[in-house]
Amino acid sequence: MLYPVMTESRMLFDLSGIWTFKTEKEEGEGKHAQWYAAPLEGGCTMPVPASYNDIKTSEELRDYRGTVYYQRKVSVSAPMLAQRLVLRCAAVTHHAEVYLNGVLVASHKGGFLPFEADITEVAHPGDNLLTIAVSNIIDHTTLPVGEQKVTPAGRKYNATNFDFFNYAGITRPVKLYTTPRNYIRDLTVTSAVDFDKNSADLHYSVDTVGDGNCRVEVFDESGKLVTGADGSEGVLHIDDVHLWQPLHAYLYDIRVTFGEDCYTLPYGVRTVRVDGCHFLINERPFYFKGYGKHEDTYPNGRGLNEAMNVKDLALLKWQGANSFRTSHYPYSEEMMRLCDREGIVVIDEVPAVGLNFRMGGGFFGASHASTFGPEYGVQTFSHHQDVIRDLIARDKNLACVVMWSIANEPDSAGKEAADYFLPLFELAKKLDPQKRPCTLINVQMISFDQEVTKEVCDVICLNRYFGWYECGGDLASAEKQLRAELEKWASLGKPIVFTEFGADTVAGFHDATPVMFTEEYQVNYYEMNTRVFDEFPQVQGEQAWNFADFATSQGVVRVQGNKKGLFTRDRKPKMAAHYLRARWLKIPEFDYKK
Repeated sequence: MLYPVMTESRMLFDLSGIWTFKTEKEEGEGKHAQWYAAPLEGGCTMPVPASYNDIKTSEELRDYRGTVYYQRKVSVSAPMLAQRLVLRCAAVTHHAEVYLNGVLVASHKGGFLPFEADITEVAHPGDNLLTIAVSNIIDHTTLPVGEQKVTPAGRKYNATNFDFFNYAGITRPVKLYTTPRNYIRDLTVTSAVDFDKNSADLHYSVDTVGDGNCRVEVFDESGKLVTGADGSEGVLHIDDVHLWQPLHAYLYDIRVTFGEDCYTLPYGVRTVRVDGCHFLINERPFYFKGYGKHEDTYPNGRGLNEAMNVKDLALLKWQGANSFRTSHYPYSEEMMRLCDREGIVVIDEVPAVGLNFRMGGGFFGASHASTFGPEYGVQTFSHHQDVIRDLIARDKNLACVVMWSIANEPDSAGKEAADYFLPLFELAKKLDPQKRPCTLINVQMISFDQEVTKEVCDVICLNRYFGWYECGGDLASAEKQLRAELEKWASLGKPIVFTEFGADTVAGFHDATPVMFTEEYQVNYYEMNTRVFDEFPQVQGEQAWNFADFATSQGVVRVQGNKKGLFTRDRKPKMAAHYLRARWLKIPEFDYKK
């Protein structure tokens, strides 16, 4: 799916701003009364994009469970309708029904990936009524996974099986764009680099609708034409190629012209593969330094915050970091395109979190039911396939994306887990034109002997909390256990990346003797873990958990959210952030542990 851009053939209109917003008092009330067919009565103001939960000072809205309605007028001109007119939602969490002038034009399940609808035949010149109904309900069919429960007081609520707040709403931009009636639907590009000759062949395929001649041209960053070819499929040769490198990005512009339509794709030329225990970018061993993150700011919630995106990448670079994982869902296209420009390496993860009934959100509330059991287990397989398809379709051309993560901390032990996950690995490898490595994030409770995906994972990604959830406060024992477990994983001869390791730390808590929750303990925790990492050549990366403190559901182990951040929620560094900065600035991007 192409990211919407304005060109000489395409108009683009951003519908961000203040919409009218209304919640249901009874389930199904809005649809029964056809709120989508007329201006909402008794609504309030709500910004788009943003999660709605923290915008108003309302406990009821923060913990709301059910369907809400967003609405605004959209003015459409006759020249817009002379072309093909498309409505595009970048993310609506978790289920959306989109109405234009009372007509259902789109329905979408999944809160972190885009969808669109051709509204040419439904829109009319002048004002049009746009209504989006948004449900935040999660259950055993959704990703992330949750349950529907009732409090003793009789209130229905979403019980999350994941340790972050269930922010909801229209969290990313809603846009209108036009194309000619004969148009470019998609573009796929892969790179074959000859490192000896410093050249590259770009294999391209243009998906078009209608009739027209296709021309593809490549321009360098100065705007100079480098090469070009005719036809919807072909090869573009580049001499003296500028490679996209971690922290040193270079983006060509690939311009496609098809009849009256044209589209420009920023594209970085680079290669990725795994060789033994090394992860190679442009044929050099790369070492991951960085974080697991969240799209989490106040009061936006999970809503797009471009200023904070830029700030976060600046802080990563200040620390000497070079990467992050989109834990635990796909991040905004704006953030991904920014990483392409800034040279930040990304492990791209689907929203498959909570697929583990052995543990609940925040490690409490575990169920005795089998995760993949036929009666009470999850029913997410079909949807899981859909999000893998949609994520790869969205991000396939991004140079920053070097690996796909199929799931975070699932119950990946036993035959049922193998039957569930192995086909998903096969699907991802089949769909990705660049054939990137694939992984699954192993949780601490699934041992080396139990993990059913370790043979198909190209990279072993481990979430480990020795010194926190296990051996909390006893770093000597934690170090011994971490080293013993690493010996087993190292025997596979594959790259190992620690995608989570961390300790809750309340900013400003100090003690002469390091104890849990103090900043001193967090520093000692990271010193111990990284000391062990350095002993193993198979460890090819460390991504601390978490970049910044983030919101969670209320619980006895959460003090206004998860405090494992190296930065506070408003991005002030804790002591351990300075420790990792000193460490990471000494570790090169390439050839560390070569």
